[in-house]
Amino acid sequence: MMRVGAFVLAAQFPGQGQGEPLHRAIRTADAAERAGLDAVWLAEHHFVPYGVCPSAITLAGVLLGRTSRIGVGTAVSVLPTTHPVALGEQSALLHLVSGGRFALGVGRGGPWVDLEVFGAGRAAFDTGFPESLDLLLRWLREPAVSADGPRYAFREVPVVPRPDELDGCAGPPVVVACTSPATVRLAAERCLPMLLGMHCGDEEKAEMVALWRSCALAAGHRPDVVAAADHVSAGVVQIGDTRADAAETLLKSMPGWLQRGLAAHRTYDGTPRRMRDPLAYTELLCSLHPVGPPRLCADRLAATAERTGITRFALLAEGSGDLAATLENVTRLGGDVLPELA
Repeated sequence: MMRVGAFVLAAQFPGQGQGEPLHRAIRTADAAERAGLDAVWLAEHHFVPYGVCPSAITLAGVLLGRTSRIGVGTAVSVLPTTHPVALGEQSALLHLVSGGRFALGVGRGGPWVDLEVFGAGRAAFDTGFPESLDLLLRWLREPAVSADGPRYAFREVPVVPRPDELDGCAGPPVVVACTSPATVRLAAERCLPMLLGMHCGDEEKAEMVALWRSCALAAGHRPDVVAAADHVSAGVVQIGDTRADAAETLLKSMPGWLQRGLAAHRTYDGTPRRMRDPLAYTELLCSLHPVGPPRLCADRLAATAERTGITRFALLAEGSGDLAATLENVTRLGGDVLPELA
């Protein structure tokens, strides 16, 4: 079964204040629930207008409190700048109080100045992700946890609240953002499904899924469990009467946001990083993802599912930068595209 959700960046487009994208994020989640979408996935960024939500898990709590049916996930909570026990406690809390509607997406993030500001240091990004991930997973799965690693060391403490007290569930599902073969292997060894980025095409995603499966099987995970892995494919959606109309909407708005948002990133050590060409990147996204009339959008999603085996999607609907257009886009995704996938 195809499950389609919204990917919310809380992107600050040129001419907007910082409150406007946050308001749009909340309204998008409300619209997604009304439209019958599967989930809302929330991004997390620091110090850049690319996305103005600095705590995906905090915004997840707000949205879980406003909604009653839809799933809410982080895409992603950045582990190198977050204590895994604190993130585990927050995740368990949201899992329990929402009745199991919360999903935790985690990632390595980038080599940004965030590592300096939060006192994590470059090693937290370069080598510390596996230790943080394993500590987080233990917190979500065990009744008491201690640590004796290079970054985290503490005596045994009880896990409170216990996430498995919700009808015996093991706790919130965890997905890992994967952009490299090393991270794919890391996720596969722990049999954690992947979140694959919107910059990837179907062929690259299919290769990553194949690598994940082979590594998961090599790690000793059961074939039926490996086959049932619930990977998530991120993308862009823009629904219009024609493909040209939908693409024009994004080509008018996204390059300005990307230019400003991507250029604002600062590296930990001050090293310059080459930025994608904003117009070319927007054109690439339009070519890869469901951008056009509803039938074309449904066909694109079905083709990705067939090529990659991924049937769960997180689609960025705010590419116009406009609140009314975003809400209409979400409504059409639920009302016009989802029925085509049934």
